[in-house]
Amino acid sequence: MNKLFVSLLLTLGISGLAHAAGDAAAGQGKIAMCSACHNADGNSMVPNFPKLAGQGERYLLKQMRDIKSGDRPVVEMTGMLDAMSEQDLADISAWYASQKGTIGAADPALVERGEALYQGGKIVDGMPACTGCHSPNGEGLDLAVYPKLNGQHSAYITKQLTDFREGDRTNDGDAMIMRSIAAKLSNKDIKALSSYINGLN
Repeated sequence: MNKLFVSLLLTLGISGLAHAAGDAAAGQGKIAMCSACHNADGNSMVPNFPKLAGQGERYLLKQMRDIKSGDRPVVEMTGMLDAMSEQDLADISAWYASQKGTIGAADPALVERGEALYQGGKIVDGMPACTGCHSPNGEGLDLAVYPKLNGQHSAYITKQLTDFREGDRTNDGDAMIMRSIAAKLSNKDIKALSSYINGLN
């Protein structure tokens, strides 16, 4: 067994110990403020606000921790998580993770390009396929804290990819995985990829 694999297992094991156990039923009673933008079931109706339904519990918890600490500035959420405890965040994560996400529809004119990028990457530029971390159907890999993407609003995906590319979003860790990938995407690439992800199921 190589050292990298052992290191990954240890990292996942340690982060698993630090993961608070969320209670979805308790979380349902704590989402009143969240529902205004993300909807009670996590399927936001506003394209600028992400769908949280069915998102990985670990990923949701990490994002809320990052937003609360300021590691991921989100203007619309300023101060909203300040009074919440670690258990509150874990419960809310569990609630939204337990909900069923909805799928959108890809623009037929962009499907071919979007699919090529998502499923095959941009080999010439050294950009890997999105499937490696987010799975072929966009379900993500919550154990590794890689988010579910399928069905996410195109406008939201476009903004996140652009923010990663421009260095306005930096909470992807020291490895800078998303920043290095987004740096290889043109505006047209991002538009096609975002549309494809919206209709992916």
